Amino acid sequence: MNHKLIQLRAAGVSLVLDVAGPALPRVLHWGADLGELNPAQLAVLAGASVPGVPGSFFDGPWQLPVLATEHDGWSGTPGLSGHRGSADAVPRLVLRESAAVTSDRGGGGKVEVVAVGGGLRVMLSITLDARGVVRVGTRVTNTGPGDYDLGGVLPLMPLPPEAGEVLDLTGRWCRERSPQRSPLQFGTHLRAGRRGRSGHDAPLLLAAGTPGFGFGSGEMWATHVAWSGDTVHLVERLPEGAGIAAAVLGSGELLRPGEVRLAAGETYPSPQALYVWSGAGLDGLSARVHRALRDRPRHPRTPRPVVLNIWEAVYFDHDLERLERLADVAASIGVERYVVDDGWFGSRRDDTSGLGDWYVSADVWPDGLSPLFDHVRGLGMQVGLWFEPEMVNPDSDVVRTHPEWVLTPQAPSWRHQQAIDLAHPGAYAYLLERIDSLVGEYRIDFLKWDHNRDLHVATHTLPDGTGVPGVRTQTLALYRLLDELRERHPGLEIESCASGGGRVDLGILDHTDRVWTSDCNDALERQLIQRWTGLLLPPELMGAHVGPPRAHTTHRTLDLAFRCATALFGHAGLEWDLTTCTDDELAVLRRWVGLYKEKRKLLHSGDVVRGDLADSGALLHGVVAPDRSQALFAYVRLATSPDATPGRVRLPGLEPDRAYTIRVREDGGSPAVVEHAPPPWSREQITLPGSVLGTVGLPMPALAPASALVLQVMDTNAVGGELASTS
Repeated sequence: MNHKLIQLRAAGVSLVLDVAGPALPRVLHWGADLGELNPAQLAVLAGASVPGVPGSFFDGPWQLPVLATEHDGWSGTPGLSGHRGSADAVPRLVLRESAAVTSDRGGGGKVEVVAVGGGLRVMLSITLDARGVVRVGTRVTNTGPGDYDLGGVLPLMPLPPEAGEVLDLTGRWCRERSPQRSPLQFGTHLRAGRRGRSGHDAPLLLAAGTPGFGFGSGEMWATHVAWSGDTVHLVERLPEGAGIAAAVLGSGELLRPGEVRLAAGETYPSPQALYVWSGAGLDGLSARVHRALRDRPRHPRTPRPVVLNIWEAVYFDHDLERLERLADVAASIGVERYVVDDGWFGSRRDDTSGLGDWYVSADVWPDGLSPLFDHVRGLGMQVGLWFEPEMVNPDSDVVRTHPEWVLTPQAPSWRHQQAIDLAHPGAYAYLLERIDSLVGEYRIDFLKWDHNRDLHVATHTLPDGTGVPGVRTQTLALYRLLDELRERHPGLEIESCASGGGRVDLGILDHTDRVWTSDCNDALERQLIQRWTGLLLPPELMGAHVGPPRAHTTHRTLDLAFRCATALFGHAGLEWDLTTCTDDELAVLRRWVGLYKEKRKLLHSGDVVRGDLADSGALLHGVVAPDRSQALFAYVRLATSPDATPGRVRLPGLEPDRAYTIRVREDGGSPAVVEHAPPPWSREQITLPGSVLGTVGLPMPALAPASALVLQVMDTNAVGGELASTS
């Protein structure tokens, strides 16, 4: 068997590819770094990777290419599917050219190959970035006669026998990011999203690992497709295996029948599929993805401002004097960005009418929004504005004037809404003009960009009157609209909100600056929502707000200290009528804002760590500085425990040989306890080496349910002049 071997290495990861052909590249190893292998060693590895031939099977050994089909001996979900009428349903792709490009920063590199067959030209790009994340992109061009209906592109990466357990996430509105685990069994573990957006039940990262893996332990392999429309993620295991692999892991865009029909010469570029390996559990996966995101040129670099969003303060009840008073109080506690939510436009006095009429309501705002925004800016705050450009109320002027702009009028109504067809030139031009004009007129700094319904029966109407599935064209038009607005307004920041966390993916984050993690501001629910959203996203990309004492979505009442501790570990803000706060509450909020400003440089640049606690009613999470000089942790009590005392809890991620000073930070209020006396260390400042904190731990106080203890851990040598991170 001939081999042409390429090894890519970066950040403790090796990727070994055989690009000799005639098939597309085969992955001989994806995982822990093998060290630099010379050509002879690579050749031995390749030879040793050829599997045996079982009984009642193909007459020779076979290995799985990245885009496997039945021509490659693969009986599982095809890596490339489609048809040309009744022809070319199983294309036999033959390698024509290949090239390896080595990165000049931090290792890694890129391999590009071209294969042809079945009237198709397929360009496959496989990149190992400097953080050890593998990215696979595919371009499929129709070179044959007539149209080609593309069924899907699904890069498949090998999983070893050690990967025996699967984890992904599910959820619903206001209960996003719920983990679920299962054994990796024979057959297909398939997560197909057909909502026209990522969905509240999106898997986020589909991961397989050694059984019993945790946040800090186990070997892991995971995938995520950077796309905001319909998606597919799967783990698949066949009895005959997958060449040298026991199973495969894949992700890609889910295409509806007829959604991508390539005319002669047309090309389909797939979204990027990301593949991440970790030898240090789920935290290792998160660290790689978070660092890769922070390497992006457009990743937010400036300190993430403290936000006040007025939605849960006033809802649709907009009144200039009231909102000016709210701004005064917000500025007095250190808020830096003031966001006007739904209700400022058209006939939008409730959620049944006016959506899509993007003109400032003359009834509510006779002098426009300038009086309020001038007042806000005079207090030193930025201004933000809510839009939901992708949706319309049927009871709106825009629909009455342009019914042809509705994506699918016969789709079932959802929250009194239908989707507007962004791929319709007239609708797109209208939205671009309206948002561009308002951002320019009012010098808007920030858009909260909402998307409050799934896209059922999403059909785009072509000029000849025929309809085709419209999720892909809708998603691409959205990306184009966001990019054009940001190009016209370079300082503009945009939040992706989709009735909370319904569109959380790395596709939308290539065009926006953060996500609204959930419409649920109940801090008890938020602890787990933020914990698992953090599997993919670093804290600076997750909106996390202090809500009112009684949560809008759950009607649960929670202490201010717990609400503050929960919102601290994200892009922090508030969603509360601050004019109703007592002086004591405002004093606490002022101190909490100060703590956030002091620690946001750490929180938004460090590594997220999460403890694997035996007590299911407690959580430990934190952020450790990249140089391990400091950390901020939260020990959280969700529910009561059968144990009278929690016992010792380890603090992960610290440098063993470094001495650290630990103290409790109660700037946002003191946690409620259910004991006569707390552990003595919690009432003083103590110093211990990282080896003790990470191996022995500290005895935690017996907190009441819905309480959190915030711990500051700092290199003892830096305590005297703590990091100047209040900018």
